Amino acid sequence: MVVLDATIVNVALPAMRRGLQIGPTELQWVINAYLLSLGGLILLGGRLGDQFGRKRVYLLGGAVFSAASLAGGLAPSGGVLLAARAVQGVGAALLAPGSLSLLATAYGEGRARTRALAVWSATSAGGGAVGILLGGVLTSLLGWRAVMFVNVPLGALVIVLGGTALRESAVRTARRLDVPGALAVTAALTTLVYGVVETTHHPWGSTRTLAVLGVAVALFALTALIEARSPNPLIPFAVLRRGTVATATALMLIHGATVTSALYFQSLYLQDVRRYSPLGAGLLMMPFSLLLIFTPVLASRVTTRHGPRAVAMGSLLVEFAGLVWLSRWTVHGSIVLDMIAPGIVFGVGGSVCFFAISVLMTSSIERERSGLGSGLFNTGRQVGGSIGLAALTVVAAARTRSLEAAHSATSAVATADGYGRAMLVTAVLVGLGFALIAVQRWPRMHAPIAGRGTAQPSEGSPR
Repeated sequence: MVVLDATIVNVALPAMRRGLQIGPTELQWVINAYLLSLGGLILLGGRLGDQFGRKRVYLLGGAVFSAASLAGGLAPSGGVLLAARAVQGVGAALLAPGSLSLLATAYGEGRARTRALAVWSATSAGGGAVGILLGGVLTSLLGWRAVMFVNVPLGALVIVLGGTALRESAVRTARRLDVPGALAVTAALTTLVYGVVETTHHPWGSTRTLAVLGVAVALFALTALIEARSPNPLIPFAVLRRGTVATATALMLIHGATVTSALYFQSLYLQDVRRYSPLGAGLLMMPFSLLLIFTPVLASRVTTRHGPRAVAMGSLLVEFAGLVWLSRWTVHGSIVLDMIAPGIVFGVGGSVCFFAISVLMTSSIERERSGLGSGLFNTGRQVGGSIGLAALTVVAAARTRSLEAAHSATSAVATADGYGRAMLVTAVLVGLGFALIAVQRWPRMHAPIAGRGTAQPSEGSPR
């Protein structure tokens, strides 16, 4: 539900603009209001779960998310819709860390946890992809409000089933929460993302952009100062100084930027260049969507046998190959060779990589801090997706404008080449991720399978 809502509204944006008279500048914040509040507050959501009980905070998040979805579906104006999307992000920031930390505390390391994380990865990864198709179907049949209302029954299921099936985790002794740190890091992330998003209207070197990014840097410095002096910091530096945690977080930033941008540009390529309808584009992306859903279940067996580091490195190479292939988009070529086949290759690599990184993160942090680990994991995905998409959109637009200004290509060819250039830059990011995981020394987390095939945590592995 959380991941699906980051993508389901994309297809409905034109209908929202017409129905609520939302201007072009405001329209982008239908997406960003959700991603920014989610990415900025998700660390606090993880710590709230550690402090007051993960099940309790998880169910509260479901209630907030559902109420905001209902308000968004009933919104009489663009301002109300944007406010509802921001509150949805708050609910998601409470839900997302709890989903992973509840699993991490319920299962010990080894085969049981690996299988549980496979199911979690399948639903999480598949939600974003399915959202594109579902958004087209709901908007076509029932109107844009349906993409908001769909979360209400889903939220009810979260509350009812979660209330009966989940067990409350241990609650820490009550300590004062680091509210100043939470506000500072949220403001810093929001300002940074805003600065990158606004480069579509103001160049990187403009006074406005440099000023906004300068404020973001100052806010991050303020966050570091607050966290260093806080008796109960939101982000304990001792945890982030661990190479494995820092690397896993950086990998999630790259993964978030890669998958969010790839889905976005694939949808635009199919509709803007190849002239498919939103529903047709969603159908052509179905093979990719199905891979995101089912691949993690199979990846769990490979991860149990070979360990998450080796699987992550292999999947990054596959992902890199798929992105390079996607970067060669044409206007009139075979849709199978231009889109479906490379999309499948990228989907396999991206889905397996997402699962492997989740195992690396949960295995690199203590169980009592699993809420923090989950928060870092999800912050990386949301913030990476938001910043990456904004920056790569600038790359694509600059390439397209350059070709059109030189009169060296038609509009369609220039647009396809711009989208392809963005995919090529994304491949470079994946290459950076491969280098990061290759140079980092990881503890051996799983021994090779023997006998019946169950994996046991190796001696000295983090628990």
